[in-house]
Amino acid sequence: MNFFKKKGRGLLLCLAIAAPVWITVKWIHGLELIGAPIIAILTGMLLGGALKDKSAFQEGIAFTSKKILQSAVILLGFGLNLRTVGSVGLASLPIIISTISTSLVVAFLLYKVLHAPSKISILIGVGSSICGGSAIAATAPIIDADHEEIAGSISVIFLFNVIAALVFPSLGAALGLSNGGFGLFAGTAVNDMSSVTAAASTWDTIHGTNGAVLAYATIVKLTRTLAIIPITLGLSFLQFRKSRQEDFEKLGTSAKTAEVSIKKIFPMFILYFVLASILTTLITGFCSGSVQAAATAVFSYLNQLSKFLIVMAMSAIGINTNIVKLVKSGGKPIVMGFCCWASISFVSLFLQKMLHIF
Repeated sequence: MNFFKKKGRGLLLCLAIAAPVWITVKWIHGLELIGAPIIAILTGMLLGGALKDKSAFQEGIAFTSKKILQSAVILLGFGLNLRTVGSVGLASLPIIISTISTSLVVAFLLYKVLHAPSKISILIGVGSSICGGSAIAATAPIIDADHEEIAGSISVIFLFNVIAALVFPSLGAALGLSNGGFGLFAGTAVNDMSSVTAAASTWDTIHGTNGAVLAYATIVKLTRTLAIIPITLGLSFLQFRKSRQEDFEKLGTSAKTAEVSIKKIFPMFILYFVLASILTTLITGFCSGSVQAAATAVFSYLNQLSKFLIVMAMSAIGINTNIVKLVKSGGKPIVMGFCCWASISFVSLFLQKMLHIF
């Protein structure tokens, strides 16, 4: 009872934004290109600006932007069948590793050259290289990013997602890509799953490939999603080392004897994400008939729930986002997002050509 007394109003406010946004995007054709998360952020920003006093909602908003967001990442694991990813996605692994590495290196170099904020640089680098909003959702709690940094990075990712979904099918045709080549290109060079779906579906419609390119691009994209695991673990370890060093400087040798918490080094919600993926793989792989059908239906529902919870968390982030501060910090993140996106696209196409994959 005490939980709902403290957090109930904020939770209901975020739900009141997320539910209409979710339904509207499902009903109105074309809005999926923009995506429910970005619409939820914008709606939350408008509502947050209109609210004169948010104190009664603040605890629930904070809970949604952190704990609900982490829960969404865990449930995302139920959309990953590791056997399917392994059987089909491994062929694309060299390009996936190269594009992820390229994006992270470009983001780091531009962070140094442009003197961009460190946390938003990490979020844009990870979001561009792995899976857009989902990767940002997984990374933000680990580096303790604030609401403006999360909203800004997701907005940048959204901008280039839309451009990719609109431009890539024509670009792929102009370059003479095969169906498999475009599926690999879309799966490795487009950031967010919704935009991968839009680009691949457009190609299928134009070339009459009956959904084959969409299926392949989706598997490539799911393979990329697995990179969330090593990257978040690496960032968590670096964040732990940084905090320990700060403790040493503040407290001296007494900090060296402080207890080391596994939870600080290993983000538990990422462990649960991995376990959800393993559970999905085992049940769908070893069960058959009605049991498999029921399990698949449940996992599909949980995967959809994870996407809704991300929208709900983005609503909370939007409410607490300072629009003026966000606009002032917009230039450098956009440049960084463009460079990451352009470099990933080039590397994906270049390696296809060099490795004669398609």
